Amino acid sequence: MQLDFLVAFLVTLVITLLVMPGVIRYLHKIKFGQTEREEGLASHKVKNGTPTMGGIVFILVPILVFALMRPAALTQSSIQIVILAYVGYGLIGFIDDYLIVVKKNNEGLRPGVKFALQSLLAVVFFLMYRTTASTEVILPLVGWRFDLGWLYFFLVFLMFTAESNAVNLTDGLDGLCAGVSIVALFPYIIFSLLQGERSLALFLLCVVGSLLGYLRFNLHPAKIFMGDTGSLAIGGLLAAVAMVTKQELLLVIIGGVFVIEVLSVVIQVTHFKRTGKRVFKMAPIHHHFELCGMKETKVVTLFWCMGFVFALIGLLLGVM
Repeated sequence: MQLDFLVAFLVTLVITLLVMPGVIRYLHKIKFGQTEREEGLASHKVKNGTPTMGGIVFILVPILVFALMRPAALTQSSIQIVILAYVGYGLIGFIDDYLIVVKKNNEGLRPGVKFALQSLLAVVFFLMYRTTASTEVILPLVGWRFDLGWLYFFLVFLMFTAESNAVNLTDGLDGLCAGVSIVALFPYIIFSLLQGERSLALFLLCVVGSLLGYLRFNLHPAKIFMGDTGSLAIGGLLAAVAMVTKQELLLVIIGGVFVIEVLSVVIQVTHFKRTGKRVFKMAPIHHHFELCGMKETKVVTLFWCMGFVFALIGLLLGVM
């Protein structure tokens, strides 16, 4: 690792570690606290009032550090798409969090409105990307290339909307989403370096540094949550970086934990509507493990390990 990468990582990590305690105190002061769902686990009720919107820190800090270290890179289309996706989806999450905090419930943005905003951003990023890059996708392992033409739009649309919602669903246990997200970002740092996209790799490393700093305060018992502000931002970031590195299909593998989480919800809802019975004790599936008797910390550790395996498989497929 060269000096600028090490500096970027350490600076974002240290700034986040220094800033976060003040942010936590401020959010406590203005009563921007989490409201657990009434139908949620009884053991999670103690989390009511824990400050949320912590994602603001690990969105802003990496961008500011990166802008100071690589100002010229901000003109690159790939960097613009990735940063705008990170901020754009984070803004949707911020609006959702703000409404939840103000109303003191977990309704927030209506699902239709949230999906419409996510869809709009997906269209914007597709149009931005289409002006500078091809609509080819690469089949992992064999390296075959397929030009999807306008069908590529539907792939991008699915990536952004599905990934942002999947990461959002994963943010249900202390440290779970942040840890899995850190692991999922590393293959894309490697892909960026192999493709000569050093600025993109540097930015992603800044995000990892800030996420690690946030994780210090999000481990059980969490002192702050990322909220939809953070989870939607991470989902948008992962989709954007998968697109600009032309590793779109590998996102399903690298983000395998997120895929499992969203599939558990789809399976649960579909099966319940058809039969009136549940497949899992509770969805997303991390709550099922809790209700089976596993401690929250053990569930998180298990999912981190799963995320590492998925990321490693995706990385190997991407470099072979």
